Amino acid sequence: MSKQTKNLIAALFLATLMTLLCVSKVFRSPELWLEDKLYQRPVYAESPIVIIGIDDEDIKNFGPYHTWDRSVMANVLEKLASEPENRPAVVAVDTMYSGTSSFEGDTRLAKAAEKLGNVVTATQASFGKKTTFFGSASAVIDYFAVLGYEEPYDELKNVTTQGCINVMYDTDGVARHAFLYVEPEGKRVYSMPYESARIYAEKHGSQIKKPPTDERGHFYVTFTNRPGFFYEGINLSKVVNGEVGLMHFKDKIVLIGPYTVGLQDAYITPIEKAGMMYGVEYQANVIQCLLDGNYKNDAPEYFQIGAMWIICFAFFLFCNNRKPVFTVPVLVAGEALSIGLSVWLFSLGLITHALWIPLGLLIIFIISVGQNYIRAALERQNVTRTFERYVAPNVVEEILKEGTESLKLGGKTVDIAVLFVDVRGFTTMSERLSPEEVVYILNQYLSMTSACVERYQGTLDKFIGDATMAFWGAPIKDDEAIYHAACTALDIVKGAEELSEKLKKEINEEIHVGVGVHYGPAVVGNMGSERRMDYTAIGDTVNTSARLEANAPGSTIYVSRVVADALKGRMKCEPLETPIKLKGKADGFEILRLIGPEE
Repeated sequence: MSKQTKNLIAALFLATLMTLLCVSKVFRSPELWLEDKLYQRPVYAESPIVIIGIDDEDIKNFGPYHTWDRSVMANVLEKLASEPENRPAVVAVDTMYSGTSSFEGDTRLAKAAEKLGNVVTATQASFGKKTTFFGSASAVIDYFAVLGYEEPYDELKNVTTQGCINVMYDTDGVARHAFLYVEPEGKRVYSMPYESARIYAEKHGSQIKKPPTDERGHFYVTFTNRPGFFYEGINLSKVVNGEVGLMHFKDKIVLIGPYTVGLQDAYITPIEKAGMMYGVEYQANVIQCLLDGNYKNDAPEYFQIGAMWIICFAFFLFCNNRKPVFTVPVLVAGEALSIGLSVWLFSLGLITHALWIPLGLLIIFIISVGQNYIRAALERQNVTRTFERYVAPNVVEEILKEGTESLKLGGKTVDIAVLFVDVRGFTTMSERLSPEEVVYILNQYLSMTSACVERYQGTLDKFIGDATMAFWGAPIKDDEAIYHAACTALDIVKGAEELSEKLKKEINEEIHVGVGVHYGPAVVGNMGSERRMDYTAIGDTVNTSARLEANAPGSTIYVSRVVADALKGRMKCEPLETPIKLKGKADGFEILRLIGPEE
């Protein structure tokens, strides 16, 4: 199986896995958290909604809430109706008045509501599991069936509009949605926020467009602001005592409801999870959402799934075998773009899974980095182990072919062409130059010599200071070993001349090299210890080549007679005008100067 095929299979698998994980809602909690942060933001705008809270001061003035006579609320409604020119557009009472109480209090509250007009009173449904059987073999289970339903007592019901006050929870206990309606016994009853917004809109000559809902009448609420935004500190006591001018309520939507912890009517909302929002203010946010018509629909699920899969698939293929310097910017850009796109689509009315793509990109990036790291570590380990003992590329290739058996100590005698090259006067040059200049020259020169050796498939044995040793014929057999060594020697001399011209311009220095080439038998193999070894050549042939180089003037190549004879007809060699005797060699050992290719 090719590497490309493996990458495609890995990309298919990871893209599918990430998509399935997101669809299965494994990451639903962090997804909801991110969506709340992105989508639910405070909007400071004027609102026609005023809250009259039932707070601790009222409980102190009127006694414990459960002991209140309905005349307390009647007193408030009578006060709001006392100045017809300042009456509210609608008054919604977010407390339950089901069943009868005292005759006097019930009658007074109903008459006060009738006189005020446009009063919305609360109804409440209770939900639970309901099983409907069809014969003996089948049944339908409804986990959100309306099991009970409370309404105001008849006298109050007949003179007011009813609206459901149930609060809609998501699976994580956060109230992101609201009921548009409930259907007890098949009868549709709209919510208190909807009825309040409807009455207000109709009084102003407009209509409320109903929000898109699911099959149970739920819709997404865009909250206006955090807890406390709608509440101005107005309570029942201040209204009854005349501390608040009725002009303040003129043509407004007035909500009356509990505004104290003791009455246990508070909820966690997506706009502020650190603090609870009282039920009456939750209703205010829903009314404001309905008035603004700021409705949101879920984006098509199949579109989001398809986009998720394609982006994850493409991103893995991009990240695979690429360095973080390239993948990190793409990751950051992808995260920012996907989040920005989600916010933009939300502003257009579409709710998307904001976490899907950012999370998919991040996890795939981590996986690809881990995979690349493991792969690089393995490659680095192999390369490190190899290059601790070997230098030349052809030696590495031979190891890969022959396996670990080639890593044992030992050698064999083979005929090789050996080349030595050295810089003339390098020690003197080093004494007058700075260390940085010496390193610069040496690196340029050694890079040039090693490139020449590799060009003709030689084995670069070692660098010895400013000297380079290379040979041909091992570990890979070379039938043109002498010719390749001679071509390398000529290239090195030419390269040294070009480098010398460059250094003359840059740092006013020149270099000249001497080269020696000899051919003969040598022991080639792994020399050293089990913990540290070199692949090298030893023997008289190596020593002779080194001595030829040591005697060669700058820009000159000295070769032995055996090399010159092998090059006859292809390379031109000429005897030295003044013969040189090499140390350790008999008088008959002939040295020649390599000129270049035959014309």
